[in-house]
Order: sequence, then C-alpha cells, then structure tokens
Amino acid sequence: MIEIKDIEKSFGDSKVLKGISTIFETGKTNLIIGQSGSGKTVLLKSLLGIHTPDKGTISFDGRIYSNLTPDEKRALRTEIGMVFQGSALFDSMTVEDNVGFPLKMFTTKTAAEIKERVDFVIDRVDLKKAHHKKPSELSGGMQKRVAIARAIVNNPKYLFCDEPNSGLDPKTAIIIDNLIHEITVEYNITTVVNTHDMNSVMEIGEKIIFLKQGILAWEGTKKDIFKTDNEAITDFVYSSNLFKKIRKAQNKEE
Repeated sequence: MIEIKDIEKSFGDSKVLKGISTIFETGKTNLIIGQSGSGKTVLLKSLLGIHTPDKGTISFDGRIYSNLTPDEKRALRTEIGMVFQGSALFDSMTVEDNVGFPLKMFTTKTAAEIKERVDFVIDRVDLKKAHHKKPSELSGGMQKRVAIARAIVNNPKYLFCDEPNSGLDPKTAIIIDNLIHEITVEYNITTVVNTHDMNSVMEIGEKIIFLKQGILAWEGTKKDIFKTDNEAITDFVYSSNLFKKIRKAQNKEE
C-alpha cells in the first residue's frame, strides 16, 4: 500500500500539486487520470522519488519516504518496478539481457540464478521465442511485454507504469492492460498506472483518481464513474468516444 497525505509541489510560482491525499491499494491496479497539465506526471515522479514534495508525506507500507536514510531509500528502490512510456529498452541488448539488467545491477545472484529468473518472467509475459532478439526486431506490443518483464524481474512490491499503452493499437493495448492486471493480482503488487486511455479505465480501473489542475477532483472505481454526479469527472470521461457509446447504450437499455 502507498499512502500520500497532503502532497504539494510547486515549480517557481506554479503550484502543480495542491494538497493531494489518497491511498493506492495493494493487489489492485490504481489509475491516475486527468488532462494534460493536471499534475499526473509530477505526482508519479513524486512517488518515484524523482521530485521531492514541498509539503506532505508519501508512505510505502508505513515507511515515510522523507524519513528514510539514504541506504533505506536505496533499499526501497529495489522494491520498485517501472514501465516507461517508451519502454526504454537498450537497443544494443537482447531481450534476455534487457530483462536481466536489473538483477545484474542490483543483486548478487549468480549467472545461473539470473538466467532462471529471466527465463521465468520472459515466459510469464509470453515471449518464449524472443530471448535473443533485439528490440528493433519486436513489435510495439512485444517491446511493452519486455518492459513489463524487466519491471517485475526483481519481484517488486510496487509497480509504476507511465502511459503503458502509448503508441499501441487498441487490441494490443487491451492485451497489455490485462497483463498488467494479471501480474498485479498474481504477485499482490501495488500497481500505479498513469494513463489518458479511457479503455484502460474500463479494463483495469479498480481504483481511479482524477486530477484537475493539481487537485484530486474525484476518486472511485470504474463502476462508480457511471453513478457519480461529479461534473469534473463526467465532463472528462464522457468526452471520450468510448464513454459516449457506453452511455448511449445505457440510455437505450433504460
């Protein structure tokens, strides 16, 4: 579980996060949504320790990040997996070298132990025949699978995904969404996904927070969206063609 309390963050005279408090639950896919400039990326980077909040606290299973020693912060970072928007794979490395990189960098596992773990996670994301391929030989969806395999290879407690469906066709995006959700439940990970994809909201939105101009304007589940009278979230989601179709179908049923 990740708990944030009264987080504020400014850059110069611009206040980007304005007192955000919420809980990201373990074993669930927690989504951050909002328009460009709403503070989504700054919040995600604050969770990752890239930005330091001006006020408030971020706690990882009771451990307040700002209170940790440098060694404790380094130890916490080994519990975090990250899927970047552009996959961020090493072009010169094979799939298995990309996936094994965190183990070689941050653990003392033997070569045999690393190979066993790498084989396992590559198999888990259904890339059995891609071990020796380079990223340039893979489709966008396959590259995302490699990025997910690398993110979970070190058995993280926390998984962060920044726009994981960026650049993918709708069918492949659904496959990636489902894979993220399956892994979250299977390994009981606290997963936080930064996304603008409304299909993701409907596929895996177990906990959703909606940011508007740096404020947490709404939170709930994908089912709650259809029940809320909060204009901030309804104006945002029903601007999506997907939600327009869903609402039209619901109106017909009624």
